[in-house]
Amino acid sequence: MTLKTLLMGAVASMALAPAAFAAAHEGERGRDGEVKIIYWQAPSIMTPYLSGGTKDLEAASLVIEPLGRYDETGALVPYLATEIPTVENGGVSEDLKSITWKLKEGLLWSDGTPVTSADVKFTAEYCMHPEGGCAQGSKFDGVESIDIIDDLTLTVNFSEAKPNPYGPFMGAQSPIIQAAQFAECLGAKAPECTEANFNPIGTGPFMVTDFRPNDVIQMVANPNYRDPSKPAFASLTFKGGGDAAAAGRAVMETGEYDYAWNMQLAPDVLAKMAEGGKGMPISAFGTLVERIEMNMTDPSPDLPEGERSTVMHPHPFLSDFKVRKALSMAIDRPLLVEVGYGQAGRPTCNLVPAPELYASDNTECLTQDLEGAKALLDEAGYTDSDGDGIRDKDGVKLSLLFQSSTNAVRQDFQALIKDWWNQIGVEVELRNLDASVFFGGDPGSPDTFQKFYADVEMYANNFDGTDPQAYLASYRCGNEPKPSSQWQGENINRFCNEEYDALLDELSRTGELSKRGEIAKRLNNIITKETMTIVPLVDRGRVSAASSTLGGVVLNTWDSELWNAADWYRMKE
Repeated sequence: MTLKTLLMGAVASMALAPAAFAAAHEGERGRDGEVKIIYWQAPSIMTPYLSGGTKDLEAASLVIEPLGRYDETGALVPYLATEIPTVENGGVSEDLKSITWKLKEGLLWSDGTPVTSADVKFTAEYCMHPEGGCAQGSKFDGVESIDIIDDLTLTVNFSEAKPNPYGPFMGAQSPIIQAAQFAECLGAKAPECTEANFNPIGTGPFMVTDFRPNDVIQMVANPNYRDPSKPAFASLTFKGGGDAAAAGRAVMETGEYDYAWNMQLAPDVLAKMAEGGKGMPISAFGTLVERIEMNMTDPSPDLPEGERSTVMHPHPFLSDFKVRKALSMAIDRPLLVEVGYGQAGRPTCNLVPAPELYASDNTECLTQDLEGAKALLDEAGYTDSDGDGIRDKDGVKLSLLFQSSTNAVRQDFQALIKDWWNQIGVEVELRNLDASVFFGGDPGSPDTFQKFYADVEMYANNFDGTDPQAYLASYRCGNEPKPSSQWQGENINRFCNEEYDALLDELSRTGELSKRGEIAKRLNNIITKETMTIVPLVDRGRVSAASSTLGGVVLNTWDSELWNAADWYRMKE
């Protein structure tokens, strides 16, 4: 059985779900007992505002929710709001400088207190605090003020026309937090609020009863959830850690768990697991790109912390465009796809591979060119002056530290890329770090992807929804992680380009879709082709695994993968 056959089967089974789903949801909350989820990257915190890690964002999405989400097609759908504001329904002003949200009536926090527009406004103040280091700061780009109209209505005002006003409070990256719980957690105090960060009071289908960082989260059904028949499960166990292979086996072979996230495994391994009969892989393409980030600053931990993350200390050799381009040219992306993902991956040169409106026709990187890479390094003046096989220039050797998270596919990629870089005269040291630490966002840890104490690092992330504006704005000057932001920030490689920032401003003012597409493609090309500070590798299909008895699952690549966990139920055998 091939992976393609398996995935087609999964789609077919999901197509039959609506009728069964309706019948299954006639009953009381908690009627189906326990559901067990396993993420091999263990959550370390329950808020996306203090972590850029997908595993933290998705765990938190079971508890705290936004005003609106993106469904499995990328369409905007209301959650805590009565409807999605638009110009047509009067929710977005004609001049595109404000958006008015209306909360549903009767919403309660899990502690039984009412949800109000004051909570929504506080959420913005929390993330926009200049000393807070909010990991989702780009979501609030251009917000000038927020006016509370009444307990259920508020208006977000932008400093200029905002053709895409759905940054704040939209999608799993921008959920609402309770003002009362986080009142003393503003600014630099945010990381210190352990109770709030580990056990947030929320509006989602579940609430935390026990949080063990980088291990297990125990949850129970939220007794104040807005639909009395949901969730179908009385309790939820969220297990973190291990590896993708163990997670896959736990669902598809042993049936110990009901859902496993991110099956980053070779196609033949997935197919073999599915023969266990307890579950099957499910897949969908979105905007998830495995890429290499080039560090534009000197990564030495010996430099003062306040200086390392700035252009005061440029990287000894990655500051040279020709070196960055040579490293990219040496990579065989189609082979990486074949080895790591099969039909669940596509080689790409783009950071934004979809939707089609925003995807550049950038294909130059798809053909490996080792000889061309060598010639480019020669041209840059890097030669092997002492015969040790490593190129050097002015006493600086092309010797780099290449880090990523611990995962079988990523370590296969690291080994292949190291070999190709060795062939062009670049020395490579490999490091892999536990994913829970690497993506954890702990400001005290030296091993996070934000700290970036390495020359290059490899990982994947994506943006929610179908508009890449906030995602591309991550690389604006000043968004780099630094001590003053508690080492939060989205500009991981410390990129700074005036033309890029000016185009971001133009994108924020542009409403006509085709023009927005042109600007987004230009932004993509600046960072992936013209400066090559980001080296895209694979457009990854999201592959997870679901138990054959778990109903209601709808894989979503545009929002949290757990976006509709309130609708999950146990199918009767």
